[in-house]
Amino acid sequence: MRANRGWPGIRFHARWALLTVPFVITAGAVTGRVVLGPGWGLLPLLVVGPAVAAAVGGAGYTLAAGAVAAVSCLAFDLRTMHEQMSHRPVIVAFLATVGVTVFGMVAARSRERRAQELTQVKMVADAAQQVLLRPVPARVGAVRMAVNYLSAAEAAQVGGDLYEVVATPGRLRLIVGDAEGNGLSAIRAAATVTSVFREAARDEDCLAEVVARIEASVAEEAGEEQFITAVLAEIWPDKDKIELISCGHPAPLMFGNHPPHYAGPEEGSLPLGLSDLGGAPRIPVTVPFAPGESILFYTDGASEARNKAGEFFPLERCAVLCPTAGLSGPAEPARLVEQLSAAVIRHVGHDPDDDVALLMVCREAALAPAWPSAAGLQPIRPAA
Repeated sequence: MRANRGWPGIRFHARWALLTVPFVITAGAVTGRVVLGPGWGLLPLLVVGPAVAAAVGGAGYTLAAGAVAAVSCLAFDLRTMHEQMSHRPVIVAFLATVGVTVFGMVAARSRERRAQELTQVKMVADAAQQVLLRPVPARVGAVRMAVNYLSAAEAAQVGGDLYEVVATPGRLRLIVGDAEGNGLSAIRAAATVTSVFREAARDEDCLAEVVARIEASVAEEAGEEQFITAVLAEIWPDKDKIELISCGHPAPLMFGNHPPHYAGPEEGSLPLGLSDLGGAPRIPVTVPFAPGESILFYTDGASEARNKAGEFFPLERCAVLCPTAGLSGPAEPARLVEQLSAAVIRHVGHDPDDDVALLMVCREAALAPAWPSAAGLQPIRPAA
């Protein structure tokens, strides 16, 4: 923590040191010209100052660096008049300095506009994240949750992966999914699924009916080639079990009082949006979910992450998910998803090539307060 607090000061001083470089170059060229004389041809170095300024600063900063270099050229021109020397090298250097300064200002201004546009785009992406990927409850009765999302898109925080948690008195329902493809079409499909799930999870009596509502909306909103894999779950406060329905999504991973193992349905059922093709029906599966156990919902960006050797990330053998005796100490769900995300990045060697969504659900070993109403839920935002 102490080292992290020192980084802003280091960056501040480094930035100021960088901003002095154009003026140091100009001062060096002037000093060399005075000390060594005109025979060394140092005068053309004056154009380097405004050129560097255009690369590291804005239009006003470039104008200041160019003005200093141009004034230096004029000073040399006055000296050549006194010493009855040729004006041509000084005039050439002066015109070159003015030209570089003007074009540098244009380039710097263009870069500033692009930076402003990128900032606005990022603000829009952040707003979209707040709508599409809302905070999940940190605790619902004896259940604790944490989520982390890694976007493969540079300078973006949202993609085609999705998650949502809806807690109502008496039950907790959640969904984790992955829209096929990328770009705006995938984001649009993910938004459709999450919005319908938020309504259906509160209205419908069973998960199968929730899936049917989502399926109908996806068929209406998405294109013919658009589909979404998803897994839905329902948890009860007074039952040590969890109900799962898979729509072509990787099976969740259970761990805690035993080695990690995949639970629930396999990927045999069709994804959302492909029900017209027939295939295996989406049948709910109920699996034990005892106190002290945890279940990880994820997208294939984690399970199919490859390293340079082409090896998949060993999710079920990851040391982060080793057997634990409960949720005390290092087994906090928020810490687990952060450590698991870091392990995926270490395995790949760089930022993930595909979006990664991780949703951890843990049932506390000790007794917890009664199941709260929806108004009493405590939200937690995705880990950064």
